[in-house]
Amino acid sequence: MKKLYFLNLIGALCIMGCLQAQDIHFSQFYETPLYRNPALAGIVKGDVRVQSVYRNQWNSISAAYTTASLNAEYKMPIGNADDYLTLGLQAFYDQAGTIAFTTTHLLPAVNYHKSISENRNTYLSVGFMGGLVQRRFDRSKMTTNSNYEGLGDGESFNQTQFSYLDGSAGISLNSDFGNSIDNSFVIGLAYHHFNKPRNSFYENANITLDPKWVLSAGLKFNVDDYSYITVLADHSRQSTYQETMAGAMYGLKMGHELDNPDYTFHAGAFIRWNDAIIPTFKMDYHPYSIGLSYDINISKLKTSSSGRGGFELSISYVGFLDRYNSSSNAVKCPQF
Repeated sequence: MKKLYFLNLIGALCIMGCLQAQDIHFSQFYETPLYRNPALAGIVKGDVRVQSVYRNQWNSISAAYTTASLNAEYKMPIGNADDYLTLGLQAFYDQAGTIAFTTTHLLPAVNYHKSISENRNTYLSVGFMGGLVQRRFDRSKMTTNSNYEGLGDGESFNQTQFSYLDGSAGISLNSDFGNSIDNSFVIGLAYHHFNKPRNSFYENANITLDPKWVLSAGLKFNVDDYSYITVLADHSRQSTYQETMAGAMYGLKMGHELDNPDYTFHAGAFIRWNDAIIPTFKMDYHPYSIGLSYDINISKLKTSSSGRGGFELSISYVGFLDRYNSSSNAVKCPQF
């Protein structure tokens, strides 16, 4: 009975998510910059960045949520005014519930970085992202009351998948401050689903995906020559739904070159307000990084879930290209 309860719970949450048109979230949200805001693309110490995040939620039951994100960015200088252009691609996959409700995104992005200071590494960035989204489910796994009466599933739709075009836009400001190379900040505002795409298997034009606002912020500051603290936060609003995530990680450098350490170990915690506490660990081994996190459920579902939430694994690559105009040789470059 307990297993059956969980299966029904997962199915109900899946249906509720579809009806309310809410987006999926990641605990390591900082590893999905394009998904947060297309204007965060390219704000990194490197010419290229590739990041992947895998999330598995409630794996102890047979209908767990499985989510994966992959984004890639390529940054290049434009003109002679310390400006840059970043081209990116966001791919996204999510499967949930007993009916294998699946969402797939493929979203190209572009971000222009304008240098606005002669003395500081300060950039104002404007980004756009848009592409194709597909939703589908396995009708053979769907069970309704009509099935028990020999009437099929009783639903009137003829399609088990549909596609739509989606678009996002954003703006961000990033800069260094103080005397340390580790001191920097970034703040951004994004508007997702600005075209309000149709979101219905019944081909109902009145059921649309609600636009979403996302306010993002990050602060990195030096503690001493060997360590620094990174503070990150996101606040999103979509229709009547809102979510706030915030937290910090302490980074410790290991190696002889402090500007280019062999290893950097990070440990910290984040909170998804009224939902989960998230211990987080990360290791940088240039040019690669790997991160681990786990959601400890503190919501109203904590009794049913026994406090178990979602496990996440992130892997990223950040590097410079062997070219004459690489940002590794630049005096000024958008980075965080």
